[in-house]
Amino acid sequence: MSFIPNPLIIPIGMFIGILVAAPVGPVNVLCIQRTLAHGMAAGIIAGIGAMLGDGLIALFAALGVGAITGVVDYHRAAIQIIGGLVLLYFGWRLYAHAPPYTRPQNGAPNGGPLRNYVWDIPKTFLLTVTNPGAVLGLFAIFGGASTFVEVRGPGEAFLMVGSVMLGSLSWWIGLSYMVGRIRNIFKPEHLTRINLWAGILLMGFGLVLIGEIVFKLITALIH
Repeated sequence: MSFIPNPLIIPIGMFIGILVAAPVGPVNVLCIQRTLAHGMAAGIIAGIGAMLGDGLIALFAALGVGAITGVVDYHRAAIQIIGGLVLLYFGWRLYAHAPPYTRPQNGAPNGGPLRNYVWDIPKTFLLTVTNPGAVLGLFAIFGGASTFVEVRGPGEAFLMVGSVMLGSLSWWIGLSYMVGRIRNIFKPEHLTRINLWAGILLMGFGLVLIGEIVFKLITALIH
């Protein structure tokens, strides 16, 4: 019996993490807004919550808990409505209470120490785990990845989860870094408008999630 893990697990896991994090969605919008308004560190902090959410989903997928897929699919409407309401709340908070923009000092986020932005971690975690499409998509990706690498035992499962989280974190660091590089060209009034539009986009995502469920209910009643 070999105790050496499959070396392909790490690069494939990191690729899965990036693949899951990269599509433009609510967390990407929030991460970009936080970086533009408060600096690179604030953007990374927002991404950490999504990384933890991806890690939790990946853990269930890696351990082969197929029942989770059925539960998510069965309760998809309720989960989607909760996710939509969360997005509406966060979007409205951002739209109605757009923070003023000031230049960062000594590389720290604007408006105070890093602990002021730690509350973004549970926000983005909640946005990640209440997105049924992302949950089912990650399970589907894991199923496809099993074609290239077999996860044998809890040790390799945890290694896969860690690799997914590392890939996800690398995306958020890279995104925050790239956005942070251009934030100095924006004027305060530009940042205020970006905050407003970010709030509108988040509310739009929420309305789409809830609207899809409402449309399905109306269609079912008609037929």
